[in-house]
Amino acid sequence: MSYGAGVALQAAVYQHLRANVALSDLVGDAIYDAMPVTAPSGIFVSLGPEDVAAAGDATARGSRHDFVISVMEGSSGGAGFGALKAAAVAVADALEPGGLVLSRGRLAGLWFLRATARRLKSGAVRQVDLTFRARIDLI
Repeated sequence: MSYGAGVALQAAVYQHLRANVALSDLVGDAIYDAMPVTAPSGIFVSLGPEDVAAAGDATARGSRHDFVISVMEGSSGGAGFGALKAAAVAVADALEPGGLVLSRGRLAGLWFLRATARRLKSGAVRQVDLTFRARIDLI
């Protein structure tokens, strides 16, 4: 097993989302690979937790990465689930065709696993968490 592709995957996902026009139309440049100290106003996207497991075979080393991308309401609140879900759809659509180029390893596949929409902070703030799985061959 190797965690060697973790940084490469995060960088590729981040750059891919930042370059997506449909997502930018909904959230502007509010796409973060680390949570900002102060929540921005409006809707924003943040790369979140990642679980990695060995996924090599007899021909090569590999890893399976389950990672979360969160679409959240900023400090202004009031966006509603409809707006958050529209941005979440844009994230999923951006990643669906794959096509990520990694600086280390090769993306063998990228799949949407699940989404969870919920209210936080006594119902005042909304969040949608999208979980994806990436399979990476380390060549």
